[in-house]
Amino acid sequence: MDRHDTEIIPGDILPVVIIGNGPSGICLSYLLSGYTPYLSPEASHPNPLLNSKLREQPHLSLLEQDLEYLCEGLEGRSSNPVAVLFDSLLLPDSDFGLDHTSPLAWRYEPERAVPHLVLGKGPPGGAWHAMEGSMLTLSLANWMELPGLKLKDWMREKHRNVRNDRATPAEIASYYQHYVSQMSLEQNFACGTTVTSVSRQPGGDREGAPPPCWRVTGLQRREGEELGDGSAVSEEVPFSMLAHNVVLATGTHDIPARLGVEGESLPYVCHSFWELEAAISRGELDKSSDPVLVVGAGLTAADAVLAAHHLNTPVYHAFRRSVNDPGLIFNQLPKLLYPEYHKIHQMMTQQQYQADPPPQDHAQNLHDPSSSSSLPPLSSSSPSSYPGYLSFPRYRVAAFRPDRKCVLESDSGQRTVVQISKALVLIGAHPNLSFLGDDNGRTLCVYPEEPITCRRNPIEVDPFTNKVVAADGPGMYAMGPLVGENFVRFLKGGALAIASDLAKSLREGGGGDLTADGFVDRKEVCGLDS
Repeated sequence: MDRHDTEIIPGDILPVVIIGNGPSGICLSYLLSGYTPYLSPEASHPNPLLNSKLREQPHLSLLEQDLEYLCEGLEGRSSNPVAVLFDSLLLPDSDFGLDHTSPLAWRYEPERAVPHLVLGKGPPGGAWHAMEGSMLTLSLANWMELPGLKLKDWMREKHRNVRNDRATPAEIASYYQHYVSQMSLEQNFACGTTVTSVSRQPGGDREGAPPPCWRVTGLQRREGEELGDGSAVSEEVPFSMLAHNVVLATGTHDIPARLGVEGESLPYVCHSFWELEAAISRGELDKSSDPVLVVGAGLTAADAVLAAHHLNTPVYHAFRRSVNDPGLIFNQLPKLLYPEYHKIHQMMTQQQYQADPPPQDHAQNLHDPSSSSSLPPLSSSSPSSYPGYLSFPRYRVAAFRPDRKCVLESDSGQRTVVQISKALVLIGAHPNLSFLGDDNGRTLCVYPEEPITCRRNPIEVDPFTNKVVAADGPGMYAMGPLVGENFVRFLKGGALAIASDLAKSLREGGGGDLTADGFVDRKEVCGLDS
């Protein structure tokens, strides 16, 4: 779809705009397109209390039921109650390894459809298209699927095998893109769009002026004239639209987190896995290279260790936690299901750096570089369980030096200097919500004085509607990683909460005109050409 530089005429307001076209946005689009979940007449839920509640009004769709009432007494691996409810209905008792049939029956009811537009920078699937293609996903394959299309069935049709009940990010990205097509959702997606501003639009006093709503502006990438060599020049065309409701579904992978230490901007210090891949593809790393320093103890850091270790490139691995810390992700994963990550945890545990006892005057010289000890070269052929790897538990980076030396400091204050070829700082990421203003959306978070993060400081929302608590006005929702849901199996609950609340607004006549009758042709309103 292309967008032209035309101002939306007063009164023409989109019912819903979703910013982000990853699995969160895709799932919400599915629910807003008229696909409606009911309790199947012949089905039952293994949880007797939930099953009893669902039987009280079986004629009502899940979107019409009291979600807070249905959530009471349910427990699961998410802190968001509707996420636990929807996960329990889509994958009953899956945490226990059981494969119960979902009690939900999906009906296509186009009269329930709420017109909406999903904006995304790339193709449907969001950040999954940028993830490393050969690594296996953390989640089981069926946990990654969206309602109405089983991932295993789709992969079987594509003649692909699900290895160890897990798929690769490339396969998941392809599945999400196919899902949009299979469910006939394409007309709701405008790809190649970058949102630059979301602001509250006050209602006008004059007759015919639009009511209070949200203004969404940005740029859409569009292919221009074709050149003589067959290539085309792309251009970015401005767009502006009004919406009764805006859904923030951008994810949290836009801005890599930084350490904030001296020398972090030196050219050999990287902040993404893809920079490691690029260095590998350029032939910069092999077994004769100086070690790569990986900083972080999450799954992306583990993937970087695996990639470098596969090339026999020596690896130093520094992280703040103890290897036995229960909060370490590796201590939460079943060994049989995640053998590659179990191997990394073994390496972290068995191949730890053992520092020499500090000198007597060490306490007076913690910040004196001359008091630091230096490591001898790390060899990939050294006699050990895992040659070419050395972990630094409970260490932090104190500084990067121009001569490619890194100063590591233990939690006791002892410093060690390592000679490296490249540093990979993989300690998480923050979302880019600059379109919400200079504070990057901080005012919407649980702790407004701190940056937004998925785990520690998500956007604060109502747990049963996903409405943003501190929004400038009504009609702003958030979902997915922005509200603390990092796993696809649980972010679907946010889609249910939002779709249910919008359906309630429709029944009560609030939230603007959400019906198709109240929505003029989308091409006219948005300046879109299909």
